[in-house]
Amino acid sequence: KAGKHVLCTKPLGRTAAEAKQMLDMVEKAGIMGGYLEDLCYTPKFNKSLASVKGGSLGRILWAKSREAHPGPHSNWFWNKEQSGGGAIVDLGCHCIEIARNYIGKDVRPVEVMCWAATQVHPIDAEDNAIGMVKYANGAIGQFEVSWCFRGGMDLRDEVMGTEGTIWINNFLRTGFDMFSTGKEGGYVAEKAESNTGWLFPVGDEVNELGYNHMFTDMFEAIDQKREPFETFYDGYIVNAIIDAAYASAKSGIWEPVKIDDWRGSTEDNSGNKFAEFDEQYYLIKEEILPHGDRKLILKDKKTGDVIVRDL
Repeated sequence: KAGKHVLCTKPLGRTAAEAKQMLDMVEKAGIMGGYLEDLCYTPKFNKSLASVKGGSLGRILWAKSREAHPGPHSNWFWNKEQSGGGAIVDLGCHCIEIARNYIGKDVRPVEVMCWAATQVHPIDAEDNAIGMVKYANGAIGQFEVSWCFRGGMDLRDEVMGTEGTIWINNFLRTGFDMFSTGKEGGYVAEKAESNTGWLFPVGDEVNELGYNHMFTDMFEAIDQKREPFETFYDGYIVNAIIDAAYASAKSGIWEPVKIDDWRGSTEDNSGNKFAEFDEQYYLIKEEILPHGDRKLILKDKKTGDVIVRDL
C-alpha cells in the first residue's frame, strides 16, 4: 500500500496459496516483488546457466540439485507449523529453482514423485527427501535434500543434455583443504560442524553463495524499472512444485503440479526427439575405438534393425 518494493527470501510462502496471495498483492500495488533465491546467483551457476542457454549442452534432458547439511540454525525452522515443512520446503526450494532454470522457466512443471521421511530428528516434518519433477518437454528435474548430512554443507548440481554435461561442486571440498588441531581459530564455513581435523573453508562465502550478484540484480532492477532475474512469480511456481512433492510423499504416486496462473509455454513437447543420421537411419551413437577407428551405431527407421557402420 505504501508503494515500496518488496524483497522476500526463499521460500516465498509455506504453500502455493500463500505465495499466490503475496504475488497478487505486489502486482496489484504495481511494485516489484524480488524473490531472494541466492543459489540461483552464484558465480558457478551464472556461468553454467549461460553455457546451457548458449546451447553448449544441447537439449536439456535432466537437471539434478543436491543440498544437504546438519540442519538449520534457528528454532523456527524445526517447527512445521511455522516453517511449512522440513527439508523439502527449506532446501528443496533451492534445488527446484536451480533445475527449473536449467530446464527452462518457460517449460511447465507437470507432476512430481517424492519420497520423504523423518529419519533422525524428533520433529513432525521430514529431515530427508528425494524427488523428481517431470516437465512438459520431457525433461526431469531431481532434488536431494537432507538435514541429516554430517560434515558441513554439500551443494552440488548436475545437468545433462544431448550434447554435453555439467557437474558443479559448489561448497564442500572445492579445492581449499585445511588441517587444524583446533588450538586456535573458530568459524570455518557455513554449516561446518567442527574446527578440528581436515576442514574445507570457503574463500568468500558471501560471493560464493550468490548474495553479491543477487542484491546487485535486485537493486539494478529497481533502478532500471525491470523485473529481477528471480521474481515472486518464480517463488509461486516453486511453492506449487513443493505442494505436489508433499502430496506425492504422502500418496506414494506421481502427483500433479497445480498452477492456477501459468504464464509460460502451453506446448507439450514430451515426445521423442531422436537424432537423425539420414533419411533411412537414426543415429544412436558415434564411438572412437581404442585403436583410433571410428564407428556408428544406427537404427533403421522402418525395420528397427540396429547396425554398425565403420568410418
